[in-house]
Amino acid sequence: MATIDQTARIEPGAALGKDVSIGPYCVVGPNVTIEDGCKLVSHVYVTGHTTLGAGTIVYPFASLGTPPQSVKYKGGPTRLVIGPKCEIREHVTMNTGTEDAGGVTQVGARCLFMVATHVAHDCHIGNDVTMANNATLAGHVTVGDKVFFGGICAIHQFSRIGENAMIAGMTGVRGDIIPFGFVSGQHAELVGINVVGMKRRGFKRDDMHRLRRALAEIFAETGTFKERIDAAVKTYGDDPVVGKVTAFIHEGGSRALVQPPRSGSPNAETDAA
Repeated sequence: MATIDQTARIEPGAALGKDVSIGPYCVVGPNVTIEDGCKLVSHVYVTGHTTLGAGTIVYPFASLGTPPQSVKYKGGPTRLVIGPKCEIREHVTMNTGTEDAGGVTQVGARCLFMVATHVAHDCHIGNDVTMANNATLAGHVTVGDKVFFGGICAIHQFSRIGENAMIAGMTGVRGDIIPFGFVSGQHAELVGINVVGMKRRGFKRDDMHRLRRALAEIFAETGTFKERIDAAVKTYGDDPVVGKVTAFIHEGGSRALVQPPRSGSPNAETDAA
């Protein structure tokens, strides 16, 4: 049975699961689905064709399911789908998709969105992703599992962020970030690998050493990039870690890869540790 504060407004048509808690002054629109065990603390606004996955908790002044901030949006019933057991903190904003990109903004399971983070239209976010305060994703960004976004970082539209990557605080990302990469700088540069994240997820020291060697070869300044990638595939064969990087690069996207700093760059530093 849902528990609804008397000051909350639930529009006819909204679907509420079992044990849902709707706190003071929340507004839930007519096309919203709130699955079992969700909690809206207070002053939460959920609208549009939005689904909150089971066990998700939303804190005050979050705004979910509002129309895309895009001139291409035509007013259609596009969607926002948020996975189970997410934590959405104060002042977070997430928009629905646009018609020309599949119509869905998708968020995976167990994600943490800290204060004032933003997920724009048509983003696709994996599982166990963390966005620190004021981090922002522009439209059409794709994020792999277990990515960490530092505070006040900004990601350009159509960028791809590979799994287990880490973006330092106050970093501006204008391209694709390889899996396990650690990027930093006003204009992001690949300054190492996400050592902390890899350790937490059970990767071994040998995995990190092989990945470092492979990246040094892939991003070397000799030969063509294609030659270096082909050589890495041949050298490392079916390596499960390096293979994720080469597959990500082969998949390609509309943005260039974020590259390591070259000689004299102020961003050169050690791995995230």
